[in-house]
Amino acid sequence: MKPKKTAPQASKTNWPLLLAFILLCEFIGILGGLATQESIPTWYATLNKPIFTPPAWLFAPVWILLYALMGIAAYLVWKKGVKKPQVQFALLLFALQLILNLKWSLVFFGLHSIGGGLIVIVILDLLILATLLKFKPIDQKAAWLMVPYLLWCLFATLLNAALWLMN
Repeated sequence: MKPKKTAPQASKTNWPLLLAFILLCEFIGILGGLATQESIPTWYATLNKPIFTPPAWLFAPVWILLYALMGIAAYLVWKKGVKKPQVQFALLLFALQLILNLKWSLVFFGLHSIGGGLIVIVILDLLILATLLKFKPIDQKAAWLMVPYLLWCLFATLLNAALWLMN
């Protein structure tokens, strides 16, 4: 009797690791929030803002969702084989953009530097795009999960540029 051939099973989700990726991203968001919170009611409140500035209450829920999507995306790429050079490079880009994301909050809100923030966020946009493009051949779902983040950051870049021009 021949052994039955079974279809290959999809690798199972490593829930603790997935949660760790999400929490890492959310932690970066918390650090950014700490750098931001003092400046919102003081310095930022005094700036001239464009009419397309979203209400302040919108930022926290959007970022919470985006950081979760980013964590899931990084996990999906890691799951494809962390020992593979293309996976390692993609995750390195991911880590760099995550660090730069935090740096933007520190420069823009912490240092009150609108121009410096604009420089950082343009570089951040490019790093997010590079990350997305490196994720795509590894895991298309991961790449798609990065799209809302890229779009939000492009909008934030537009907002940052408008603030720079208006102030």
